[in-house]
Amino acid sequence: MKELTTRQQEILTFIEHHEWRNGYWPSIREIQDKFGFKSTNAVMGHLRALEKKEVLERIPGQARTFRINRPDAPEIPSMPEDATEVVDIPVMGDIAAGYPDRVEPAGEIGRLQIDIQNAGFSSRRRTFALQVRGESMVDAEIYDGDMVIIEPRDAKDGDIVAALIDGETTLKRYIKKAGEPPYLKAENKFYPELYPISELSVQGVAKAVVRSL
Repeated sequence: MKELTTRQQEILTFIEHHEWRNGYWPSIREIQDKFGFKSTNAVMGHLRALEKKEVLERIPGQARTFRINRPDAPEIPSMPEDATEVVDIPVMGDIAAGYPDRVEPAGEIGRLQIDIQNAGFSSRRRTFALQVRGESMVDAEIYDGDMVIIEPRDAKDGDIVAALIDGETTLKRYIKKAGEPPYLKAENKFYPELYPISELSVQGVAKAVVRSL
């Protein structure tokens, strides 16, 4: 492997640390902004140079996408045992915790910082937050106005999920018994169980609740 220039090493270090902190690579635009390049073409030029030096390798079938391929890469410092790792995740609108509705996610409307250890999720790559509307989950201590942290993954029986049922979204408990079709259960006796007519799709599993006092 050929020796890296100072700028190439700086870019590689920035990528490594960004991935360590966030669980994913910085965007081409973020690299451009970090180093003050005039265009994204300059970023791609440096990435191609790192590829030629066998530090990066291109991921097959994915344009402008690389991964680090350097066995002698310096170890990124680990966090102290008593440190708290805080991550920044997007807030993707709200979700009905009452009767399902057809309100679509509004896209990213804000950011939320959370303690990854206490939140208990396994992947930072696609985790997001939704603001709760309604009172159908109060017996699970999820209240109107709370933020729920959602991890996109398959649900197990008993998980609280963000779900799409017959074209409408809601936050409910996912119930799936052997040999029976799944359904959604409210955690409030005044709300009915929901059985899909044609579609029940889990969008993610609720891992934590953030509440403003």
